[in-house]
Amino acid sequence: MASYLEHMALKVSDIEWHVKFFEEVFDMPVRMILGEAPNRKIWLHAGIQLNEETDFENVEGRADHLGIMTDNVEEVLEKAYALGVEELPQGHNWIKLPSGIHIEVIGAKNDVLHEILEKKPWLENE
Repeated sequence: MASYLEHMALKVSDIEWHVKFFEEVFDMPVRMILGEAPNRKIWLHAGIQLNEETDFENVEGRADHLGIMTDNVEEVLEKAYALGVEELPQGHNWIKLPSGIHIEVIGAKNDVLHEILEKKPWLENE
């Protein structure tokens, strides 16, 4: 048996900032968009779904954190801090986005991420 996180949906009020962050910092491009502003749903590669709610300000009910694995922790953190994220008490690899989302940046072993992404698990029938 094998399992993986298909996606995690996050409510965000500034969807453009979040798309830019995940594309530029983690190289997670958009794979699907449904709806129109101000009610878009955007899926990124690697299992993140952003749900646009422009009047959303409450952090209650949000996920605790995203654990994102990368093959270059130092580069990811450099890009993230350049975009103004905050370091969390758990350590330099724990960051807080301006929206309140917490991310744990985890180093990947060898080429495991490339092997997973080459399989394109988000596509059916390929």
